[in-house]
Amino acid sequence: MGKHVRVWGAVSVGLLLASFATVGRAEEKPADVKNPFEGRADLVDEGKSLFNQYCSHCHGPDAVQGERVRDLRRLTRRYGDGATQMFYTTINNGRMEKGMPVWKGVLPEETMWRIYTFLQSVQAQ
Repeated sequence: MGKHVRVWGAVSVGLLLASFATVGRAEEKPADVKNPFEGRADLVDEGKSLFNQYCSHCHGPDAVQGERVRDLRRLTRRYGDGATQMFYTTINNGRMEKGMPVWKGVLPEETMWRIYTFLQSVQAQ
């Protein structure tokens, strides 16, 4: 019995150490995130509908929001070329301290990108 306890103890410690190795490590970001639907004007209305279904309660109907921090029509203005990466990271990881939930695993990536296609169409110049 002592031998089995030592083996299971070693396995448990190994699993525990492996799980601690991942704690605190920043989630890896894709190096170059791109919207697979970029430029698809035919998907804007569908993206708008999805946005209104999932996002408008915080970001305003049709992305019209008077509160600058939540105004997603300013993504390009705020983040420039990094807007797509910021969208992808934020929608997947959330920003709980600001009230943004984690959508990864809730919404399929295709839905997220359709929403972003709509948001790209309403960016302030």
